[in-house]
Amino acid sequence: MIRMMTKEDLPVIAEMEKDLFPESPWPEYEFLQEMEHNPFSVLAVYEEGGEILGYMDYWITYEQAQLANIAVARKAWGKGIGSRLMDECVRQAEKAGCEVLSLEVRVSNERAVKLYEKYGFIRAAVRKGYYENGEDAHLMIKPLGGLSDDTDLSY
Repeated sequence: MIRMMTKEDLPVIAEMEKDLFPESPWPEYEFLQEMEHNPFSVLAVYEEGGEILGYMDYWITYEQAQLANIAVARKAWGKGIGSRLMDECVRQAEKAGCEVLSLEVRVSNERAVKLYEKYGFIRAAVRKGYYENGEDAHLMIKPLGGLSDDTDLSY
């Protein structure tokens, strides 16, 4: 099940970050900052049997959405959790009337690039030296529908 992230989830999320992104994990306080001070941020977790197996942070800013962070616990790889999180992100961005969804991903992260391409993302540019270790990032974008006359933004 996908639900909103809470402060109580942050220690688990921070540990997953360290495991999955050892070169540049987001510390717990960055997630807290997103939660408490970024009005555009939406943080969600994928939970199964009381255990957090994935999470994401995306921003909805007017006609654009940006996927800031998405991850799945190693032990849950290959079970479709990343796809479920991505489906939810796309659904919410479309519901908000966004015209485009974008993200940055390490050029070496072929697993993630394949997932994003499966979702219709295209490689729009390379951000040179984007990561702390100097690695480049692909800027990937996915066109969305934008607002239509019958879009209902009530939640």
